[in-house]
Amino acid sequence: MNDEKRLNDRVTTNLPVRWHGVSGAHEGRIEDLSPSGCFVNTTGTVDVGEMVSLLIQLPSNAWLSLRGRVAFFHQLTGFSVAFTIEEEKQRQQLSELVASQNSPQ
Repeated sequence: MNDEKRLNDRVTTNLPVRWHGVSGAHEGRIEDLSPSGCFVNTTGTVDVGEMVSLLIQLPSNAWLSLRGRVAFFHQLTGFSVAFTIEEEKQRQQLSELVASQNSPQ
């Protein structure tokens, strides 16, 4: 059990992601998502507190670019990110993505 504290509930997703951190460029999947963060399933390594850049592939095949700080890391499983969003457009796109993943398919 970890002590990670979330600001919002997350929705289950399965979205491709490309991410870049200190260890270089990697790929993975976004397994859960909220307006404040996500979990990236990947074999790439990060350090807690590290800033990472994410490119999340949207269902429309467009890409959403976000940055965040690593909140939790588990070797061979992935890491949690707390987003650091400064642009309202990104915040709106993220909110729409979360809502679309939360609605019945």
